[in-house]
Amino acid sequence: MDRKTDTPVTVIGLGLMGRALAGAFLKAGHPTTVWNRTASKADQLVAEGARLAPTVGDALAAGSLTIICVTDYRAVHELFDASDVELGGTTLVNLTSGDSTQARKAARWAEQRGARYLDGAVMAVPPAIGTAEAVILHSGPQSDFEAHKSTLDALGTVTYLGADHGLASLYDVAGLAMMWSVLNAWLQGTALLGTAGVGAATYAPFAQRIAAGVATWLPGYAEQIDSGSFPAEVSALETDARAMAHLIEESEAVGVNAELPKLIKAMADRAIAAGHGGEQYPVLIEEFGKPRDD
Repeated sequence: MDRKTDTPVTVIGLGLMGRALAGAFLKAGHPTTVWNRTASKADQLVAEGARLAPTVGDALAAGSLTIICVTDYRAVHELFDASDVELGGTTLVNLTSGDSTQARKAARWAEQRGARYLDGAVMAVPPAIGTAEAVILHSGPQSDFEAHKSTLDALGTVTYLGADHGLASLYDVAGLAMMWSVLNAWLQGTALLGTAGVGAATYAPFAQRIAAGVATWLPGYAEQIDSGSFPAEVSALETDARAMAHLIEESEAVGVNAELPKLIKAMADRAIAAGHGGEQYPVLIEEFGKPRDD
């Protein structure tokens, strides 16, 4: 098990996020080696005590744990394949943004090169790195995660999701879906109230209470989805569809864009046509879980 302050760490990729990651390791007391194509991006980190490696191979050799945070997965492969570096004996933690298929392929590629591999996702902005507000997701072999958890803790709230290397990427986009859906719903309501002269700041506290209240429904709705049974304990989908129609009509009446509620109502209408009108709202998972043909 790593000790918190003496484990050497390498960070490859020094964009805003990479620099924040390296800075957090330095602040926690870890000997930190960095590498970036544009070496000048390391200047501040070097001033704070980091070592700038002249090559990728030298950076990897500096420690058994290497954090990768570059543009995309193609850049990861180009970097290591072109460098023909020795990966055996190192653990790669890839925090580069990508999708689950890329993560699984990268895991196989790393394992073929003799490296241990964890895929990850950063659910935070760079200034939050190193604080509890920064959530860092990891997926891959649990033993590899546990072996380095005390070091990774320097980055924020590190979370292990499971052995499937693609889970971190999937959780990442699922989180984005939540974020954008909440924001889009708030913007729809803000636009509606704006037609009556109500400012966004006035509406925001009310919207916040609604969002928080809806969030409390999720565990119970999750049980319905996992069991595949959707009894209408609160409201039937056909009742919700009538409310959706009201939202669309009101939006159009006051001159507000109705594309978003129309999209959701179209999904509800398909579910009702399939015989689910008397079931509860989470039955729409069947619509969300399949692609459209057109």
